[in-house]
Amino acid sequence: MAGYSAKHFSFNVDAGRCESCKGEGEVTIEMQFMSDVKLKCETCEGKRFKREVLEVRFAEKNIFDILSMSVDEALAFFKKHNETKIVKKIQSLANVGMGYVALGQSSSTLSGGEAQRIKLASYLTKGRHKDCTLFLFDEPTTGLHFHDIGKLLKSFRQLIDQGHSIIVIEHNTSLIEHVDHIIDLGPNGGQLGGELLASGSPSEINTNQKSSLYQQLFDHSK
Repeated sequence: MAGYSAKHFSFNVDAGRCESCKGEGEVTIEMQFMSDVKLKCETCEGKRFKREVLEVRFAEKNIFDILSMSVDEALAFFKKHNETKIVKKIQSLANVGMGYVALGQSSSTLSGGEAQRIKLASYLTKGRHKDCTLFLFDEPTTGLHFHDIGKLLKSFRQLIDQGHSIIVIEHNTSLIEHVDHIIDLGPNGGQLGGELLASGSPSEINTNQKSSLYQQLFDHSK
């Protein structure tokens, strides 16, 4: 009715975001001899959007309320209101262990592992691709709870089942013990590393005492 389009509900473009803070929710005061000070925007009161855009509501929630939800909270909210299209779009974020992240969280605040998992989620939402891809992940489990590592593994398997290949650089044994093939480099880091200590499946590493993972992956004390 108001003639708004999708761009009015994004703080990355001028259409609907607060003009005073450019959708940041805060303004920066430059201090000559001290660190800059960030203050809540007085125009939008930190809500990042123009007042007229915030008046638009779905189930009593405006765009600021929705973007403040975590992925898990948003899934529950949109499932309750049968918004299956939106649920399908954000379900993959929960599947890669990102259920705790706010929908409107700035990408600059994400860790390297979180950024990689979001990239993975965006790829999974596109469905099956005709061309196969080689994915390279650098410690994607960073910051993940043990329970969420299982979710990440399922997402990896989903890619593999679609014909893609995955190379993961990782130190977390909770993930390493489930891979198809291990290349163990060491014995330490930097100038003390770079040597091929062992290579093979987890069961083959289990019998290779030269591997740095020999004692970490398996309990050989029994």
